[in-house]
Amino acid sequence: MTEQQLQGKTIAFLATRGVEQVELTSPWEAVEAAGGRPVLVSPESGTITAMQGDWEHGDTFTVDREAAAASSAEFDGLVMPGGTLNADALRVDEDVRAFVRGFFDEHKPVAAICHAPWTLINAGVVSGRRLTSYHSLSEDLRNAGATWVDEEVVVDQGLTTSRNPGDLDAFNAKLVEEFAEGRHAGQTA
Repeated sequence: MTEQQLQGKTIAFLATRGVEQVELTSPWEAVEAAGGRPVLVSPESGTITAMQGDWEHGDTFTVDREAAAASSAEFDGLVMPGGTLNADALRVDEDVRAFVRGFFDEHKPVAAICHAPWTLINAGVVSGRRLTSYHSLSEDLRNAGATWVDEEVVVDQGLTTSRNPGDLDAFNAKLVEEFAEGRHAGQTA
C-alpha cells in the first residue's frame, strides 16, 4: 500500500455490539496507514464490545457517531466489518439501512466482509451485483438477486467484498485502492 493515498479522506466504519474484532481493527489500521481518518459509526452511543469469533468477548471500542445522526455525505467511503451478531443487529435498523443506501446513491466505495452483506441485502443494494461473503450467506445473496462467488476478494464497481478474516490482507489492499479511486459511476443500488 502506498502511504498517504487516503490523505484527507474520512472513512466510516459501521459496527455494533458483536462485531468481529479483527474485521474492525485490521481494516481500521489499513485506512490509518494509508493516511485516512476512520470514524466508528453505530446505532448506539458510548461503546461497543467486539467479539473474537462468535463466542469470546473482545475489546471495547468508543463510538464516534450514532447512525441516526450520521450522513453518507460526511464520508468518502464505508467499511462494514462482519460478525454474526453485529450484522444481524445492523440489518434490521432503518437508520443503518438508510446510511448504507446513501453511499450507493452517492456512488461512493463500500467494503463489506464476512456477514456484513446481510445488511447490504436489507438495504436493497445487492441485486445485479457480483460479490462474496461468509459462505452461509450465499443463498441469501442469490435470493436477493446477487451473483455470489467463492473468492478471496471481489470488486464490483466500487463494492469490495471478502469472505472471512483469512481474506483480510487482500480485502484491506483492495478497499484502500477503491477508496483512493473515489466515486464509481457504477456504484449504485
